[in-house]
Amino acid sequence: MTSELIILCIAAFAAGFVDAVVGGGGLIQTPAALVLLPQYAVSSVIGTLKIPAFCGTAFAAVQYAGKVKLNYMRLALMATIAFFSAFAGSALLVSVSNSFMKPLLLVVLTAVAIYTYSNKNFGRHAAKEHSEMRQLIYAVLISVIIGFYDGFIGPGAGSFLVLCFISVMGFDFLKASANAKFVNLATNFGSILFFAASGKIIYEIAIPMAIFNSAGGMIGARFALLKGNSFIRIFFLIVVSATILRFAYDVFFR
Repeated sequence: MTSELIILCIAAFAAGFVDAVVGGGGLIQTPAALVLLPQYAVSSVIGTLKIPAFCGTAFAAVQYAGKVKLNYMRLALMATIAFFSAFAGSALLVSVSNSFMKPLLLVVLTAVAIYTYSNKNFGRHAAKEHSEMRQLIYAVLISVIIGFYDGFIGPGAGSFLVLCFISVMGFDFLKASANAKFVNLATNFGSILFFAASGKIIYEIAIPMAIFNSAGGMIGARFALLKGNSFIRIFFLIVVSATILRFAYDVFFR
């Protein structure tokens, strides 16, 4: 287990870094854990990974909070809704297969990657002026859908949040990443409560990974704040492309 744990901690650090910048860190540590921990049930592996994901996201959120202007009232509402949605998604995970969603996600992500690459201004400026009511409606929908997805499947949820904040709410990449961290924090916490109550978390693996994920999260957030939108846009394309490859493998080769 020692060598496996070392590899998992390295994966957790990389996941924390990527997640802090554009989300999607689960695409790194989730496949690694599923391969290296075949002796455990999938629900236990996913539940265990929620703790490092939560810790890394928390450290990244603190970094963003001091540098990016945020609407905390709206974030509080989104976090609350996302928390309960993720809890419900995690409850469903233990009894229902999630494979039927992957073909749809593959199509959506491919379209996102093509659009982001071809539209050079995507995510560079906060361009949309929504009314307060429309902002509220969009915020609720994003929280319910992505919250449930994160609790149910997980990988790529941070990237989906960034995408929604950009394409629906009209944020730039930096503001979208900052907001996504706080909503993602709530989804991870909702899942943790369910999996902990269900006895699905392997703490001797979760705690070391959490330390490394936190370090990656702090460094990733500082890079994002220092480099700005152009850096985040490139990272977003890389992570979305990796997500597409991952889902394509699951859809066509499994």
